[in-house]
Amino acid sequence: MRHYISRRSFISKAIQAGGSMLFSGSLLGQIAFAAPNERVNLASIGIGFRGGEIIKELYKTGLCNVVALCDVDIGAKHTQEILHMFPHAKRYQDFRKMFDDISSEIDAVSIGTPDFSHFAIAMTALDLGKHVYVEKPLAHTFLENELLMKKAAKSPKLATQMGNQGHSEANYFQFKAWKEAGIIKDVTRIDAHMNMPRRWHSWDPQIKNFPEAEPIPETLDWDLWQMHTMGHTYNKDFVNGQWRCWYDFGMGALGDWGAHILDTAHEFLEMGLPTRVEAVKLEGHNSFFFPMSSTIKFSFPQRKNYPAVDVTWYDGLNNLPPIPEGYGVSGLDPNIPAPSTGKLEPVKLNPGKIIYSKDLIFKGGSHASTLQIIPHDKAKDLENQLPSIEKSHSNHFKNFLLACKDLEQTRSPFAIAGSLSQVFCLGVIAQRLNTTLEFDPVKKEITNNKFANALLVGPPPAKGWEQYYKL
Repeated sequence: MRHYISRRSFISKAIQAGGSMLFSGSLLGQIAFAAPNERVNLASIGIGFRGGEIIKELYKTGLCNVVALCDVDIGAKHTQEILHMFPHAKRYQDFRKMFDDISSEIDAVSIGTPDFSHFAIAMTALDLGKHVYVEKPLAHTFLENELLMKKAAKSPKLATQMGNQGHSEANYFQFKAWKEAGIIKDVTRIDAHMNMPRRWHSWDPQIKNFPEAEPIPETLDWDLWQMHTMGHTYNKDFVNGQWRCWYDFGMGALGDWGAHILDTAHEFLEMGLPTRVEAVKLEGHNSFFFPMSSTIKFSFPQRKNYPAVDVTWYDGLNNLPPIPEGYGVSGLDPNIPAPSTGKLEPVKLNPGKIIYSKDLIFKGGSHASTLQIIPHDKAKDLENQLPSIEKSHSNHFKNFLLACKDLEQTRSPFAIAGSLSQVFCLGVIAQRLNTTLEFDPVKKEITNNKFANALLVGPPPAKGWEQYYKL
C-alpha cells in the first residue's frame, strides 16, 4: 500500500475529480480494411505462453499474415516456438519501436501480454488506426477500461475484440436464443465459481513485502516489462504467469476466469455496473497478492425489464457455492482449454455458474459450455419449447479477422468487454481493501471510500508513459 500512499497528490486530485477524468484528442492514424480476398497483416505483441496460443489460433484461420513479433523477453525459451514458426516476421523487443518502424505494414495487432500492460499497447494501436485483439481482462484499472472504450468509440470502424473466446461459441448463441425466447428471464441470482488449482500460488499470506531482488535475465528488458508501473525490482515470481497473483500487475482469478464465466449473463441480461460490491470472505488476505480464496458479492440494480440481481463469485480450491438439488455430476469439462503449462487437474466442481430465475435454475460451465436446466424433470417438460440455436459461422479468432476485413462485427468489442472488465476491477478493489464498496454507476464513483475511489484511477504512470492516458 505504500506504493500508492506515496503518490498522495495524484490521489487527492483523483478524489476531487470523483474518480473520473476527461481528456481530448483525435485519431492519429487512418483505418485500413483488408480486401475480402486479402490476408490481414498482423503484428503480435506478447509471443510466449498465452500470447503464443493466440498467434497460433489467429494464423490457423488462414486469414492473416504474421508480419511482426514483439516481446520484452524475445530471446527467452518460451518465445522460441513462435519465432521458429514465423522466421520471416520482423522481430522487436519494444512495441513502440515496432510501430515507429513498420506501422504502415500492419493492419491489426494481437496483445497477449500481462493484464497491466494491455492498455498502453492497445491505446497506441487504436491511435494508429489498427484493429486490436486483446486477451482478457481488457485492462487493469477501471479508468483504463473507460479510456479504451472511449478511444474505440471515436473510430467505430476499427475492429476490437477481447479474448474471451467462448463468446463466439455455443454458450453465446444458446444464451442469446434462450433469453430472446423467454426461457431465461427474471434472473435474480447468479453464483459463479472457479475452484481449480490452475494459477494458484502457495505463498504465505503473512508476507509483509515484495520479494527480494534477483538478477535480471539477459534476454529481458525489465524496465520495459514494468511499463507504467515502474518501481519494482526483478524477481522470478513477478513474471511468466506469476504476475497474475499480484495486485500491482494482475487481476487474480476473477479477472482471469470471470470473462469466461459471466460474459453471456452480463451482456444479454444488460447488467452494466453494480451499485454494491462486498468482500464476503477472504482467506489469506494481505496487501500484496490475491487471497487463497475469495467470496465477492456484486449487487446489480433493476434495469429496464430486468429485476435486480446478485452475483456472488467464489474462488479457491474448497470455496464452493451452495449446490441446488438435482445439480448432478461435475466432471472435467472438455470445453475448457488446457493451460500452456500442462493438463487440467480434476476438481471438486467445474468452473461455471448457477443461474437462479423466478421459475427455473440453470447450470452452466465456462468458455463454450452450454446451459442445462435443473432438475432433470423440469428440463424434460420444456424440451418442446426450447428454440433452435444458431451455429457459429466463425470462432472468436476468425470473427476478429473477418471484422478486420469489414465482413462481420466482433462479438466481444471493447464497448461490451470494457464494462464487464470494469465489474472485475471493482471486485478486485473490494478484495484488495477487504471491504464493501457503494458505487454510483451513473457518475462512476465509489461513494463510501475515498481511497477505494482513487483506485478506480490507480497510481500515476511512471515518467514517459503519461501520454497513453489521453484520448
